[in-house]
Amino acid sequence: MTIQYAVLFDMDGTLLQTEKLATPAFLRTFDDLRKQQLWDGRTPTESELTNVLGMTLEDLWKTLLPDANHEVKLVADRLMLKHELDLLKEGITDLYPGVREVLRELKSKDISLFVASNGLEKYIDAVCEHFGLKAVFTDLYSAGRFQTKSKNDLVRQLINDYGIQQAVMVGDRRSDVEAGKANQLLTIGCDFGFAKPGELEQADQIITQFDQLITHLPFPVLHTT
Repeated sequence: MTIQYAVLFDMDGTLLQTEKLATPAFLRTFDDLRKQQLWDGRTPTESELTNVLGMTLEDLWKTLLPDANHEVKLVADRLMLKHELDLLKEGITDLYPGVREVLRELKSKDISLFVASNGLEKYIDAVCEHFGLKAVFTDLYSAGRFQTKSKNDLVRQLINDYGIQQAVMVGDRRSDVEAGKANQLLTIGCDFGFAKPGELEQADQIITQFDQLITHLPFPVLHTT
């Protein structure tokens, strides 16, 4: 199988306004860990919680639960997923403005769309199901699904699996830009997610709202008259 044109999207902070979902999910998770007497440290600040979004799960819990053992981190994984799915059903968050319209337009131009996320498989699947996005994506790649150690590896596997000839990586964190560069892709940084000042400076292009994306994609099918 080969694909001529593809766009690879990070999920959190790129498609989804994750801060509205993740912060309360983290707070509930830390409360549960205390109730189960698995953690007696402080709850991280909102800034500390936001900073870990986009990390692999291993790095995320290493940062937030530095003294916890492997079993506690597995419990934290399960609790976090439960609370995220509950909050999703409660309608606490939404996609960024323009996401639905842009994805549908790209799909209509026969550009293959993928998610490439460091999140859990069930989480990515649930977000796409909840917002009716499954039909626009060719596949959903996640670190949870493939057990990859970095986004570089995840993107490499996706490209190889589908024989993608030309692709663009779109995301809001340095790891997204690095994954694109490591795999010789054009990179577009989303400066409306969780990026710190200067974090996206190595991206080939930077957008400040999602609907700017199409004008920065290099595919000729988008720019023919």
